[in-house]
Amino acid sequence: MRIYKGIDELGAFKNSVVTIGTFDGAHKGHQKILSRLNDRAKETQGESILFTFYPHPRMIVFPENHNLKLLQTIDEKIESLASFGLDNLIIYPFTKEFSRLTAFEFVRDILVEKLKVKTLVIGYDHQFGRNREGDLAFLKETAKIFDFDVEEISAEEVQEVNVSSTKIRQSLNNGNIERANEFLGRPFLCTGIVVEGKRLGRELGFPTLNIEVNNEHKILPKDGVYAVKVQIQDQHFKGMMNIGQNPTVQNNAEQEKKLEVHIFDFDKEVYGAEVKVFFQKFVRDEKTFSNLEELKSQLIQDEKSVRTYFNTVRI
Repeated sequence: MRIYKGIDELGAFKNSVVTIGTFDGAHKGHQKILSRLNDRAKETQGESILFTFYPHPRMIVFPENHNLKLLQTIDEKIESLASFGLDNLIIYPFTKEFSRLTAFEFVRDILVEKLKVKTLVIGYDHQFGRNREGDLAFLKETAKIFDFDVEEISAEEVQEVNVSSTKIRQSLNNGNIERANEFLGRPFLCTGIVVEGKRLGRELGFPTLNIEVNNEHKILPKDGVYAVKVQIQDQHFKGMMNIGQNPTVQNNAEQEKKLEVHIFDFDKEVYGAEVKVFFQKFVRDEKTFSNLEELKSQLIQDEKSVRTYFNTVRI
């Protein structure tokens, strides 16, 4: 998959088959569109092109809204999209100026002039351009002017998978990891960097990696304990993660959310390393314990539960 950051240095595309969208999560609904995109490209001996944006349009159009939560960082999105057989990924810098383009200007100046579109594949009820004026009816009329085909994924096809980014976010907020993973078609991923912690886990016999996610818009599952798989470079491990504020050991003044993962049979220092955490199952809510002995006893039970889970499922 060729990746372009913008449209200034594009290659010469052959029989371009294009789709447009944010594709946050690259979930099963998105995968249906991408599958159709690739099929059409093969049928026409052309190239598939996904035209997406960074940052997310809502960050630019509504900059005062800091509540936007995304399923993927841009790097996570690129990694997942690379697995779907696309020929080209264009990540366009979304700006205020770009947001003011009319639908006609977008079609003329970008789809036709830059991408040389021959077929445009869109999801059901897709709209784009200033004031979201670019709908299916508009595209069909405009396609006659510029001589390209428009193909819409039907409502019936969309309803077959019955997936949306909103449903996945709701599942994560409820701790329903297995439902979120079913919608995504793969385990939910969180990427971060290992940073120094207080080493309290080591004192309890459960050393942890403290993970920092440097993206305020990245959604995290609800607070609690999870069964996870962990990737550090090209090595893969199993373990359990706690998301929350560590109420048993953290001062009330420190209300910072923490991500800590205890990797089974692992005792290395990897500060500064990038870690990928793949969420598999919700184990329990975060709790406040009377003392550290109670906490340690619960951690022993958690490890037993998570190890049993991994021994009984095929992942």
